[in-house]
Amino acid sequence: MSDPSSVDPADYPRKVILVAGAGRSGTSTMAGLMKILGLHVPQPEVAADESNPKGFGEPQWVVDHHDRLLKEALVQVSDSRPEAWFETGRVSTREPERIATADWLEGHFTADQGHSELVVKDPRLAWFLGLWRVAAIRTGAEPVFATMLRPPAEVVGSKQTYYANKLGSAHLAASWLNMLLHTERGTRVGTGTGAGARVFVRYGDLLDDWTRTTMHVGETLGLQHVLHANSEQIRDGHRFVDPSLRRMQQTLADLGLPPRLHDLVGQTWEELNKLADPGGDTPQVHATLDELREAYTDLYAEAEAISRSSVVHAEQRTRRQGPPPRPAAGPARPADTPLGADRLPHGLRAAVPAPVRRGLRKLAGRERS
Repeated sequence: MSDPSSVDPADYPRKVILVAGAGRSGTSTMAGLMKILGLHVPQPEVAADESNPKGFGEPQWVVDHHDRLLKEALVQVSDSRPEAWFETGRVSTREPERIATADWLEGHFTADQGHSELVVKDPRLAWFLGLWRVAAIRTGAEPVFATMLRPPAEVVGSKQTYYANKLGSAHLAASWLNMLLHTERGTRVGTGTGAGARVFVRYGDLLDDWTRTTMHVGETLGLQHVLHANSEQIRDGHRFVDPSLRRMQQTLADLGLPPRLHDLVGQTWEELNKLADPGGDTPQVHATLDELREAYTDLYAEAEAISRSSVVHAEQRTRRQGPPPRPAAGPARPADTPLGADRLPHGLRAAVPAPVRRGLRKLAGRERS
């Protein structure tokens, strides 16, 4: 990190760093460090709370924007359904949403004391990567991606501890798998500096040596504020990063997952870790992750097919009992709520692999085995 005295931040090229990853994986720490080192987190931010006392680094507008879009798409924050990506992808292609997102970004680039490098972070972000990519390009900015990696067992444990999630370890592990496999695929397009660069960061590496890890992020993504950070910012960074933040110590074996899900989660974590190694973002790893994503899609289709009776029973019980009471007003970060299965949009059906389409047709009773 060099002396910024000869560099005018107003001359930095426009960039939007999109911090992605599952909730409770270190995205807040990454966004917080980017802010300390001079990048701009658009205000106002989501207020800190017990689950994240140092702050989330999330623009409130972004959280509200994503909440509304997820509700329209009937997708949960931690949705384990592979087809949920087609639903959010359909919403992301709406021109009014693209215009609104680009206008919001432009307003922060050109506001009083305008900023050249913005940070956009929210656990819901990965569902709308295409929307943000288009919006950034429309403002003349380069979208770059930082995906946080944390052992899935720790993510599951942290969500169960801080979000009072009652959907169980298997659901949370499956939603982690769904999120990370599709986030990797969604950020792969344009890999390389100057063309939508991306970087994968282990949460443990960030806590162990944040200066070295953050410099790697800055160099890979071409973030000028990081590359020209001063000594005072470095001191603030040391005060901000707390190695004790990694409080979850459970392992994958502790989750008691179904065997096939356990294997897929373990294999995916092993491959994702390779992406965080120098020179590890290779076509060979991409191919393996593609195979794992297809395997998870097949596993989910099988589970969905054989669990139809449970879905029907839940629907019947809900009708008999009537709608649940409206929950009391709470924070802006809603807990995951299980939703019914959604139908695949006609315009995107061709993008689904043929075996998955056949499975969905069988499930719907439109094709015999």
